[in-house]
Amino acid sequence: MMRQFSDVVKVTIFIFVLFSVFPLSTWAKEAIPVAEDPDIEKRMLALTVDLRCLVCQNESIADSRAEFSNDIRREIREQIKDNKTDKEIVQFLVDRYGDFVLYNPPMKPTTILLWFGPAILFAIGLGSLIVYLKRRRLQIEDVSLSQEQLKEAEALLNEDKKGKNV
Repeated sequence: MMRQFSDVVKVTIFIFVLFSVFPLSTWAKEAIPVAEDPDIEKRMLALTVDLRCLVCQNESIADSRAEFSNDIRREIREQIKDNKTDKEIVQFLVDRYGDFVLYNPPMKPTTILLWFGPAILFAIGLGSLIVYLKRRRLQIEDVSLSQEQLKEAEALLNEDKKGKNV
């Protein structure tokens, strides 16, 4: 009886492990092939370092592993094979995704806030801080003590010194 129970436990554990590991293989993706030509790969990497991944937004397309970045890299490889220049490839991506795809967007009316926004916000914050501190300084009153209060404070300090010496 005990042997049958042991066999059932072994089979149950085997089935559990089998079904818990099986779904992991369905999540695996096919490895993305590197370009056949190392020169194309080098040029593609040089281009994608200065382009922003629109999914990650803080990573370049060269560093990102998002599907979007994989598609862009594939598109850039195809355009390189079609003998397009780097400027043409970048312009194609800007036309398609806007200036946000560039890490260094050009200076134009639509991107002025990107270029000068942080400096403007810093100047506003600094100005506000200076005004606040000046107003606060005016609100602080200089409290002067009378002769009697000064003598009282001196007496308290002297008592404290005498107490420590004892």
